[in-house]
Amino acid sequence: MQLVVGRIGRAHGIKGEVTVEVRTDEPEVRLGPGAVLATDPATAGPLTIESGKVHSGRLLLRFEGVRDRNGAEALRNVLLIAEVDPAELPEDPEEFYDHQLVDLDVVTVDGVEVGRILEISHLPGQDLLIVERPDGTEVMIPFVSEIVPEIDLENQRAVIDPPPGLLNDAEAEIASTRDSEDGTRDSESGTRDSDGADGTA
Repeated sequence: MQLVVGRIGRAHGIKGEVTVEVRTDEPEVRLGPGAVLATDPATAGPLTIESGKVHSGRLLLRFEGVRDRNGAEALRNVLLIAEVDPAELPEDPEEFYDHQLVDLDVVTVDGVEVGRILEISHLPGQDLLIVERPDGTEVMIPFVSEIVPEIDLENQRAVIDPPPGLLNDAEAEIASTRDSEDGTRDSESGTRDSDGADGTA
């Protein structure tokens, strides 16, 4: 099974290094020296990682055969793809690969059916579960433990504890009005902030 583990960003310096947007919870395994990665578009690869380091909080990689800034710039926005055994599981039991999450049924802690996970969107700040509801509409659910307290792979379901407004805009409006009256929140609140979570390859 092929999974996206990173996206190449800007060139760094003049010796062929590139910044990489990491899309894996195991970069030391998937993006370590010697790793051979397929690419999207396929014409850009395969790419073999020669070296890597973290600089100012960003992962920098150098690929074999890429020796200058022009070569690095030519790789910008290329997706890095690793071959992963479908039976392989992350070392951390609180982490999950995308393919484990896709197609899980989503229910609330009260047992109310929400829908089915279509895909996982990996944003810089956090991951989102894209869930298709029974009526065909979609809802985005932040993949953080406060909102998704349980992933039950045995029963093929994700249990969520949605804050007011996440699933129903009307609830957000009611909560905002009530909170404004007692002075505890401003009128734009109704959802909670999140600090990111694991859900990638």
